[in-house]
Amino acid sequence: MKKGKKYTESAKLVEKAKLYEPSEAIALVCQTSKAKFDETIELHVRLGVDSRHADQQVRGAVVLPNGTGKTVRTLVFAKGDRADAARAAGADYVGDVDFVEKITKENWFEFDIVIATPDMMGTIGRLGKILGPKGLMPNPKAGTVTMDVAKAVQEAKAGKIEYRLDKTNIIHCPIGKASFGEQKLSENFNTLMGAIIKAKPAAAKGQYIKSCVIASTMGPGIKINGTKIG
Repeated sequence: MKKGKKYTESAKLVEKAKLYEPSEAIALVCQTSKAKFDETIELHVRLGVDSRHADQQVRGAVVLPNGTGKTVRTLVFAKGDRADAARAAGADYVGDVDFVEKITKENWFEFDIVIATPDMMGTIGRLGKILGPKGLMPNPKAGTVTMDVAKAVQEAKAGKIEYRLDKTNIIHCPIGKASFGEQKLSENFNTLMGAIIKAKPAAAKGQYIKSCVIASTMGPGIKINGTKIG
């Protein structure tokens, strides 16, 4: 596939074989973000674990100090006082069976995160096959199954992100926008990496951070020296 002119120019700034210090890599990713829109900066971390084993799963959620730069649309499944609290906290959509029907029958996905009270999990259980593959099913580990829906909504709006291993043992997460600049991106990077390191399973053996790559939406990947983290 032929690469665009801007990508080629950006790629010249990056030494492919070099493992950059985190601060160097973040400065460089800002330089290589040359698109006309505000590019998302993404972090890709390969871990020395085997996601096929339950005791080696790495999953959790963390609030990035500077947010993600993205407006997060929240859907909350709750009733009564909890539903009122979610609305007061700024939830975009609040309901129960009505939204289950809307998603299953209308293929409606105008939301980025789903939050539910524990008593609603039975009601939304049949959405598992639809929301699961998209990574949208509420989960206690991610803090999206909770009685405190107001707090969950506020955290989601403030920039809470979920990190989880994919089948190839890699975590993919946004850490902000190119416009954030080096300092804010560094703070978000350190917060996310700190959470991933803290979540290291006891069953993990050998090198935990296998590789770490940072990239903008349209830019080249920049390798980070994993031994300099944590």
